[in-house]
Amino acid sequence: MKFYTDKLCYVLALAFPLIAQAHPVLDILEIEPSQQSQDFVANKKQFQLHTLITEQRHAETWDLSYEIQNNTLMGIQSLLNVDEDISKKITDLAQNTSLLDQAAEAVQRAILQNQKVYIYGCGATGRLAKQMESSFWRPFWKKIQALPQWEKLKEHFPNIENRLIGEMTGGDRALISSLEGFEDLQLIGELQLADHKIEKGDVIIAVTEGGETSSVIGTVLAGLRQYNQNVYDWKTDAKNHLYFVYNNPDEVLLPFERSRSVLENDAITKISLFTGPQSITGSTRMQATTSETFVVGVILEHAVYQLIQPYLSKEELNGLGFHVDNMRERLLSFLPTREAVYNAQTSISQLTDLESTTYQNKNTSTYFAQNALITVFIDSTERSPTFRLFPLDTLNASPRKSWIQVWTPAQDQSKAWENFLGRPFCGLDRELYEMPFSQRIEDPYLKIAALRSLNNAGNDQQTFYDFSYSPTNVEKFGPKEKDLGVMVLFESELDQLHDVDSPFHSWLKTFADKQARVAAILMPSVQLSDQAPAREAIRSLCPDALVVQLPLENRQDPMAIRQHVALKMLLNAHSTGVMAKLGRVVGNTMTNVNPGNLKLIGRATFLILSHVNDNLLESERITYEEANAVLFDAIEYSKQAQKVGQNAEVGLSIIRILESLKNNKPISWSTAEAILENKGLEGYLRSQVVKQTNTLISK
Repeated sequence: MKFYTDKLCYVLALAFPLIAQAHPVLDILEIEPSQQSQDFVANKKQFQLHTLITEQRHAETWDLSYEIQNNTLMGIQSLLNVDEDISKKITDLAQNTSLLDQAAEAVQRAILQNQKVYIYGCGATGRLAKQMESSFWRPFWKKIQALPQWEKLKEHFPNIENRLIGEMTGGDRALISSLEGFEDLQLIGELQLADHKIEKGDVIIAVTEGGETSSVIGTVLAGLRQYNQNVYDWKTDAKNHLYFVYNNPDEVLLPFERSRSVLENDAITKISLFTGPQSITGSTRMQATTSETFVVGVILEHAVYQLIQPYLSKEELNGLGFHVDNMRERLLSFLPTREAVYNAQTSISQLTDLESTTYQNKNTSTYFAQNALITVFIDSTERSPTFRLFPLDTLNASPRKSWIQVWTPAQDQSKAWENFLGRPFCGLDRELYEMPFSQRIEDPYLKIAALRSLNNAGNDQQTFYDFSYSPTNVEKFGPKEKDLGVMVLFESELDQLHDVDSPFHSWLKTFADKQARVAAILMPSVQLSDQAPAREAIRSLCPDALVVQLPLENRQDPMAIRQHVALKMLLNAHSTGVMAKLGRVVGNTMTNVNPGNLKLIGRATFLILSHVNDNLLESERITYEEANAVLFDAIEYSKQAQKVGQNAEVGLSIIRILESLKNNKPISWSTAEAILENKGLEGYLRSQVVKQTNTLISK
């Protein structure tokens, strides 16, 4: 059943003219467009991205919010169905792997020539870049250095673990939450490239979810400027070192000047991974970043194979997980990975019910992971900007506001960061960034935002967060009755469950003693029976624990890429399902989005425009300019009410516009807020459908 069926849409369109007046909406609301709104509409057209395919609604999840309220399993199934779009793209890529082979050879050549590999992204793809380094690259080399095979390799690959750098817009602090103003600057991509001393000959892989992120484009263009255009065949040299990975068709990106500067430049290798609309409209952490994570990971995996293959026997390579020697088979391994996640849909839906109930009852959750830490952490932090949640709490936050926290086996704060990143924390050095920001950012709004965010991007930021499973954290922030604990284990960690001295066993006991609810996500190579030691160990401490199994054939996963990608798809569907059940999604649109940068301001404006105009006749519809003016007024209301981070400006704007049009007089923001809190946006919109339908019937 569609939330907005054709019949109800028709009825509502007939009904609203009975009560709406043909007056400009800003006159009724008594709103004058702010200078910032006028500037955005007139001068920021390059950030009005509603024409992109990644910003469109996916037919498979069109009615997600309605569907999942009635049947969680069906909602989760709809979300997982969209991942089939990735399978189709991967299958197409496998038919011609020349660009991916070229990229893998470039990585191999860079390592052999003592050059660096620099992977850069922003937001979700920035966390992807961090994952390439801290989940894939560093753990693999750390593992191999503890094996006998390392004796054959160590003289050939000195300092190998430090040769790949994964960086994101804003540095390590941006892993916690986005830093306003940074994403919209090509300048910061250029500065971070210089900060890491990336030079001509290093390989740069710039990854952007949609293909238009300014900071990512600034990175690859800065890399391009290092090549001397007076040298013969310089373009071929540059093209072999510079890679731009994105997820939209070229034809929809070309109208945007910054995208065009890369796409039409034949000195940059472009790798398009376009999969279609996202399962949640515009939420590129879903299919776009999943496809990019897998493909960039496979490029690294193939490069590593090529690096070590000359020195190891076939048996030794097999022992490390390298069973195939070509890009095509590596790519096609995504298909059974995706299928394994899809087959777990029933237990995923049970976890979704459990966690959503936890938040409905005003309790909190704690996720616990070791090898799976970064994927778990990424999903937890990305809920905040997508669904307008408070970000992870700092140590001194009082009261604590975040619904979720993430712990890892570590004795203290410093060790937790080291476990997380595989290296020391790296913030932005103010001395390197402050002057260029002050002198080279022309836009006054972006300059103010960027300089303000720079205050929260330095090395000191690591002291504000503690992810350790330590006695101090347990004492201060440990579980309470009915809280939820979710632990995640890869196959290599399952034996720890029945070791009474292991952190996993200790963590289970801590939550059991406090009568908290417990769930475990296990990733064995084959389905575990009820009598398996790992399951018995969980049952002995937490008899009512929910066990979610995601069995994967892990023998051919040398860098754990498939395990992380499978877990990512599971957690993305689960956390999205939780938020949809909590009313933070309408249909499949992220109406609680935080308009914290130019791209998200554009998305929020288009959401307001779409949902308002869905409820009006064509002659009554508002304009993009009017929707944007109302949005900025809502943002200002949130600031004045000191509710930044709490109010859903999109929902507030939709309700205030529709209620004011209906009554032909303005309602206040506080009245709109009361309606939103009482009914939720979806409840409000559905009540309008029912109310107007009944009005017509009575007439």
